[in-house]
Amino acid sequence: MILSEFDVSCWKTFRYDQIFEIKKGYYNKKPDHLFDGGNIPFIGATQSDNGITEKYTIDEISLFNRTGTTEPDKIKNKIFRGNCITVSNNGSVGYAFYQKDDFTCSHDINPLYLLNRDLTPEIAMFLITVIECDRYRWGYGRKWRPMRMPSSQISLPVNLNGKPDFDFMQEYIEKLWKEDVSDRPVSKETMVFNTSDWKPFRYDFVFDVKKGKRLTKEDMNEGNTPYIGAIDRNNGVRQYIDSIPIHSGGAITVNYNGSVGKAFYQEKPFWASDDVNVLYPNIKNCPEFRMNAYVALFIIPLIEKEQYRYSYGRKWKKDRMEQSIIHLPVKSDGTPDFEYMGQFIKSLPYSSAI
Repeated sequence: MILSEFDVSCWKTFRYDQIFEIKKGYYNKKPDHLFDGGNIPFIGATQSDNGITEKYTIDEISLFNRTGTTEPDKIKNKIFRGNCITVSNNGSVGYAFYQKDDFTCSHDINPLYLLNRDLTPEIAMFLITVIECDRYRWGYGRKWRPMRMPSSQISLPVNLNGKPDFDFMQEYIEKLWKEDVSDRPVSKETMVFNTSDWKPFRYDFVFDVKKGKRLTKEDMNEGNTPYIGAIDRNNGVRQYIDSIPIHSGGAITVNYNGSVGKAFYQEKPFWASDDVNVLYPNIKNCPEFRMNAYVALFIIPLIEKEQYRYSYGRKWKKDRMEQSIIHLPVKSDGTPDFEYMGQFIKSLPYSSAI
């Protein structure tokens, strides 16, 4: 869902505590694994796997307390009922997920329960999109703890009575899902692939890595050229400037500073800041490599899987990136199979809008 599709000028602003019952996560350390067959999710401050970092049995959760010792706390304090949205208030701040089933979590999580209405997966998906639009407001120095969230504000579509229009949210997501999957059945084989026969390649074998260029605020005037900065949202576009683009479209931009490792596909000509590396196909080594949105959307998640290796103390600068390794599917001759990458993305149910 893209909020730019909507006219949000008629939306209304609400406090979070007007929309949600906001719970505090449990000041909890992960218990040891003592038994087999755990199926209770432990939700942590991560941005992947629906927030799930481990799964435990009820006995494992019961045995351990907040200090990590075996003196048990009350289990009712540790288990949260499902059908809610969990939001990270630390770590990957502002990432939100729908939890269908009961779970346990750390104190880095705020569980949100919808007031005066049953939450559905569809309404949750709409609300999560809106919640995550405010991720940029929070960081390690400004956590979104439960005492701060109630007074935070969220803008939502409203009905004629000025109340949140949950019926609209429900119907919009239902329609979106129906349109995206209609007449495009996806087989199990399409969604899951075996990566054991993929091969490693140096970045400078696959890509021609270019560096962005510094531009001071004094030299920035409003215009039509996308200016790509080291941010994690808005496709990397920090603003639009009147300078002549220094990079052609058909490239992937990767932050080596700021939100390190965050990558975006740039379709149109742009200007990239000096905190950004720009990846073009290395036609000399990979003559069949033609960058387009489909191939880029296959490669970008592989790039972003390496984010954990880099931080403010270890930036992903051009020379280091060129020596980095990326694993890719290959053809029978051992060369990257870019056609397969593009066709795989095209086969997915959410690719019709590309």
